[in-house]
Amino acid sequence: MSPRRPAKSLPAAQGYRMPAEWEPHESTWLAWPHFRNDWPGKFEPIPWVYAEIVRNLARHERVDLIVSNVSAKRNAKAILEKSDALSDNVVFHHWRTDRVWTRDSGCIFLVPPGKSETADLTALHFQFNAWAKYDNYKHDAKIGARMAKAAGAQIVRPTFGYHREFPIVLEGGSIDVNGRGTLITTEECLLSTTQQRNPSMNRAAYEQMFADYFAIQSVIWLGEGIEGDDTHGHVDDLTRFVAPDTVVTMVEPNERDENYSALHHNLGRLRAARDQDGQRLNVVEIPMPRPVVFEGRQLPASYANFYIANGAVLVPVYNDPNDRIALNTLAKVFPTREIVPIYSGDLIWGFGALHCMTQQQPQIT
Repeated sequence: MSPRRPAKSLPAAQGYRMPAEWEPHESTWLAWPHFRNDWPGKFEPIPWVYAEIVRNLARHERVDLIVSNVSAKRNAKAILEKSDALSDNVVFHHWRTDRVWTRDSGCIFLVPPGKSETADLTALHFQFNAWAKYDNYKHDAKIGARMAKAAGAQIVRPTFGYHREFPIVLEGGSIDVNGRGTLITTEECLLSTTQQRNPSMNRAAYEQMFADYFAIQSVIWLGEGIEGDDTHGHVDDLTRFVAPDTVVTMVEPNERDENYSALHHNLGRLRAARDQDGQRLNVVEIPMPRPVVFEGRQLPASYANFYIANGAVLVPVYNDPNDRIALNTLAKVFPTREIVPIYSGDLIWGFGALHCMTQQQPQIT
């Protein structure tokens, strides 16, 4: 099935595409943390982790920081100032949010074809339903449109259906692209019967949607996500493009670990996968950190949840021996970028890390 709207009006038909994360950014979007229930008993260090992230990002690009109100801005500025993170590169937006996971609630930006002085950014504003798990998401559901308007982007709301069109639910953390026409996602998130996102969409419908809206020619389907993931297997905890022909992927060497089977299965799929040109991918493996457990629950600690900024790569670390392996591996695949470790042992109690909280706004070149 394909969307009912005329194909020529869809972004891909007009030459728009989703760029890879390493392509030039205009800015990074973040939302300042305020919902204490996302880190019950551990909220106090979270704003300081955010300040460290803002400090490192603002050295390389503008940071568009969403705060709920004037009081929240005042508190955020005080923490940023103490952390040497406040600069003219930090721009505040007063919008209410429910949570801070901008990767999923925010819009996804597309760039126009070639070099264009007249074409604008396009922003895909998908329906957001809080991962089909939470009731408090009415503010977050509006963030994508507000981001798009602030960026001066034209808003496209992807829909699906023949006789009746339905808004499509999709989170940014569920996909990753190489900017050339290949996308990676997971069956657990988009196709399982328990995910409650788009029950009328099957594999073919998703692949058509990715082609129409993202200019994708090849979709690589992985299986399941990691233990503790609160999002039904988002791919940004598993496998990430680091170059048009290269991915890094998480592996678990311990056969008795709960993540071993899923990650081993995904590795096999990646080795057999083909990109938009029919070529195999270079697959770089990174071992998982030891399980991070808090209050009896295993958390989705993964090095794959890194964020690629203009001149840096921010990498979650967990005071684990494998931190060094992850940092060294990413330094090799990103030789021109600074590799910045961000301690995320407290942050991951909110079931997300650096990629989950960021959303890039690409630069039109």
